[in-house]
Amino acid sequence: MANRKQSKRLVRKHLFSLRLSDIELDLLRIKSLDAGMSASELMRRNGLLRPLPKRLSKISLQTYWELGQIGNNLNQLLKATNTAIKMGRTPPANPQLLQELLEVLHQCRRDIAQADTEETDWEEEEEEGDDWEADEG
Repeated sequence: MANRKQSKRLVRKHLFSLRLSDIELDLLRIKSLDAGMSASELMRRNGLLRPLPKRLSKISLQTYWELGQIGNNLNQLLKATNTAIKMGRTPPANPQLLQELLEVLHQCRRDIAQADTEETDWEEEEEEGDDWEADEG
C-alpha cells in the first residue's frame, strides 16, 4: 500500500502556464529533443533541480551604481582632457591615467556583478555531463 500512496502524491495534476516567444518555444523544443525528454520534463528539471543564482546584496548594488557614477565623471573628465589637447591647451588631467582608471573601474563593476553569481555557471554544469540528478550536497 505504501507504494500506491506514494505514487498518488507523484501524480502531476497541476498545470502551470508559461508565455514564450516563437524563438524561445523553438529553443525549448530543440533542447528537449537533444536531452531526449519532453519539454515539460526539461522545464521541471531545470526549474526544480537547478540552484537559483544568488542575488546581489544591497551594498553590492549600491557600490555598483556609485562606481557607474564615478565612471560617468571620469568619462566627462576624459572628454574635457581630449578636447583641451585637440585645442592645443594644457589638459586638466593625464589622458592615459584617466583611461587606466576607467578600465580599473569597469573591471571592479564586472567583479561586483559576478561575485555573488559565480556559483551558478549553468553552461559549465551542462558541459560536465548529462547527469540531471540533483546535487546531494
